[in-house]
Formats: sequence, C-alpha cells, structure tokens
Amino acid sequence: MNERKASDFKIRSNRLTEFAVERDYDRCIKCEVCVKQCAFDVHYYDEEEDQIKHRPENCVGCHRCAVLCPTDAITIKSNPAQYRAHGSWSGEHVKDINRQAETGGVVLTGSGNDKTAPVYWDKMLINASQVTNPSIDPLREPMELRTYIGARPDKVEVKDGKLASKMPPQIKIEMPILFSAISYGAISYNVQKAIAEAAQELGTLYNTGEGGLHPDFYKYKDSTIVQVASGRFGVHPDYLNAARMVEIKIGQGAKPGIGGHLAGEKVSESVSITRMIPMGTDAISPAPQHDIYSIEDLRMLIYALKEATNYRVPVSVKIAAVHNAAAIASGIVRAGADVVAIDGFRGGTGAAPKAIRDNVGLPIEFALAAVDKRLRDEGIRNRVTLISGGGIRCAADIVKAIALGADAVYIGTAALIAVGCTLCQKCYSGKCNWGIATQNPYLAKRVNPDIARQRLVNMVNGWSHEIKEMLGGMGINSIESLKGSRSQLRGVGLTSEEIEILGIRPAGQ
Repeated sequence: MNERKASDFKIRSNRLTEFAVERDYDRCIKCEVCVKQCAFDVHYYDEEEDQIKHRPENCVGCHRCAVLCPTDAITIKSNPAQYRAHGSWSGEHVKDINRQAETGGVVLTGSGNDKTAPVYWDKMLINASQVTNPSIDPLREPMELRTYIGARPDKVEVKDGKLASKMPPQIKIEMPILFSAISYGAISYNVQKAIAEAAQELGTLYNTGEGGLHPDFYKYKDSTIVQVASGRFGVHPDYLNAARMVEIKIGQGAKPGIGGHLAGEKVSESVSITRMIPMGTDAISPAPQHDIYSIEDLRMLIYALKEATNYRVPVSVKIAAVHNAAAIASGIVRAGADVVAIDGFRGGTGAAPKAIRDNVGLPIEFALAAVDKRLRDEGIRNRVTLISGGGIRCAADIVKAIALGADAVYIGTAALIAVGCTLCQKCYSGKCNWGIATQNPYLAKRVNPDIARQRLVNMVNGWSHEIKEMLGGMGINSIESLKGSRSQLRGVGLTSEEIEILGIRPAGQ
C-alpha cells in the first residue's frame, strides 16, 4: 500500500471568521454593487434562491460594500463569537496557529503594528504659555514652519555681509512633514501620483521607496526622494539624478533586520519595467546590503552616491528603531550622511511577517530621544538632519517629535488613510478594495488621483494650522525654536526610567 503524504490531504480550516456580515434582506434590492466591489469574493448572487449571499470567512473588514450599498443593507462587525478566554492563549494566538497548521507558511500582515503596547506620544503633554511668557496668536502674527533638510557646517564665515562659507546641499520645505517611502508596486500608480502632486503643491517631499521611479513621475523631481535599498530595484544614474535627496535604506520599523518583499501578483508590466525585474516575479530584497558590512563600507556607498549626483543633493540613511540606534546613528553621521531617518516599530508596510512586526524594534519616541541625546553629547548634532517616522498620527505627535529632537517627520499610514485606506491589513494580497495597495486595473481606477491629492493637501494643511496653534500656545513663533526643546514636554503615567530615556520631566515639575 502506498503511503499518502500530508500534501495529499485537503485540510479543513478550524478558524473562526474574523468578521460577521449582516444583510437586511428587506432593504437589499439585489443590485449586486457589493458583488462587483469586493475583490475577496465575499458577496455573490445565488440564482437558484434569487438572493445575494455572502461568505463571511473571506471578509477582511474593509467596509467598502457597506459604504457603497445604496440602501444601507449591509453591516460589517467583528465576529461576536469568541474562543474560551485563556490568560496565556488569546484568540489571536489560536487563529495564527490554526492558519500556520493549514498552510505551513509565514503569517503575513500589512499596515502597522496593531498591538496595545504603550503609545508614548499619548503619555506626553505639551507646555503652554500664560502671563510671563505670553502666547502668540497665529492668526495675527507670522508663524514659521519652514524647515531645511541637510547637514549644517560647524561654523560659517561672512564677508562683506555675505555668506562666504560653502554650504552642504540644503532642501527647503515649507513644513516639517514629508511623505515616507511607499513604492510603486506596493501602491497603485494613481496613489503614488496623488502623493507626488500633493508634495509638490505643499512644498515638501515624497519618497519613492525601493521600487524605482515611474517615467511619468520624473517631472516631480523637485519634490522627490529616491531610495537605494538592498535589491537595487530601478536604481540607475537617471533615477539618482531625478531627486532632491537620495536615501539609503538599511532598515524599516515594521520589519527591522529583514528585507523587503513585493508579491509577484503585484508586479505588473509597468511595475516590472520600473523595477527592472521580470513581470510576475516576487521582488525580494535581501536583509543586508551585501556591499555594507561596516561603517567604512557605508561611507563608501554614501560618497559613491554623492559622486553620482555631483554633490548636488543630501544623502540620507534610513534605519529601524532598535536598541543600539543611537550608536548606529553616530556612526552614520561620521560616515558622511547628511540625514538620518529613524523608523519606529509602529511603521507601516505592505507585507511583513506578523511575528516580526509585533515583536521586533522600539517605539520611535525612545529611539529618537536616544539618538538626539547621543549626537548632542558627541557634539555632532548639527552635522545631520533627523527625520522620525513610524506611527505619526496627528499634529500633536509631530510637535512632540520635534520637541524630542526631530527636524521633520515622515508620514505614511496617515497619508494612505487620508486617501481612503481602512487598515484591513491585507496589502500583500494585491486585492485592495479601495484601489490603494493593488496593481489590478479594475481596482486601481477606484482612486481618482485629483481627489486623492486634494485630500492629502487638506490633511497636511489642517495639521499645519494645528501645529501653528500649538506653537503659539507655547509662545513660540518658529518651528526651529522648538527643535530639541524637551522642556516643553511633561510625562504622565511614565516610569522614572522612561522619563530619563525621553529626557523630559514628569507632569507637575
């Protein structure tokens, strides 16, 4: 008798459905909008019973069907069914084990960390002026949010009233907010176009990520940061010179210590040409950059990129927030980088192993404070611009980040939410119902780039107004005056060790 292999058996799923789909049949007019809108095949028309039915096991909770249902007949809820409560084994653990028992693969996820670990932005409060240092009215007095990206010299010489020193390359942005690295391939053409146009309109920068630059987007070069990652996808001289800044990606907050992955399903013909890889193949960038195994190796790449761009643009190095980020950042500055970008463990991504996303890395608040302090202690803080990212959700987070030592912040997930993302965390599947994280033409056209651009501009302008209000409340009229000013922050509900790392005082002191 021949033995049957495990692969010969069809394994039945033991997982509870994550969401419950409720349909009010008195309201349903069988228009099939939900059927046409769902890329995950949740809804279907049953001809025999002449009804629209659903498969709740396929639902990812994106809510597009509920939003577009013309009669409000659909409701999506978290499945009220629960596994028996257990102190050590949550329902999530049980689901993940069942999923791996069925597939034998890595549990992937998209977006950022969704765990209930402390958000330290929420444990810091901002100081306010009263009488002795009066507040400023941003509606009636000028408020300066302009920021410069790039290294600063140790000293400058002035002759005949003019600057005589040769300055390193600088980039002027109108507010301390940049769009973080999101590659073409991870997101659709329309979404990247909207982000590029929003950056141009706002007077700031957007980052191409490690996916090369589509030929149509070279016209946005004055607003573009290009990335050089381990896979070198789409990297060539024209790409490097079509940017205001070049960024070397060492790591990212959602998956420190591992490489990138774009599923072959998302590598369309256009993406394959942009990335210079075969159509339909997985784009896997290795964890290490195989020409960087020391700070000296990093220095060689930094100066190779400066040579390639004729020393015209700043060179940035992006790292994940890890326990020795301060020492790493010090080495990066001494290697000649003009910018250090630090990405915290709440950073978003298109595809990451869930185990890595949830358990590796540090909150950006701690890493930023440690890096800023280390560089100040070593007397080299002026040589570099610090950009922080990974979980920036609102204007208040930006103000707190700058007070902790950042010059500017990267926003990614917030930008996608502004476009329409509902954080269903299935970006890696390529089936994004909102047309954002997909290369399917039918789905991608759901994003109107003009409307998406306007939504991004509106959000960032709204944040800018709020930043000005908070600065005015502190009696400050320039964002430069806030940088590294930790005296403006107070901690609530923090331990003495956390207070010390952040370099702030507890509330009441």
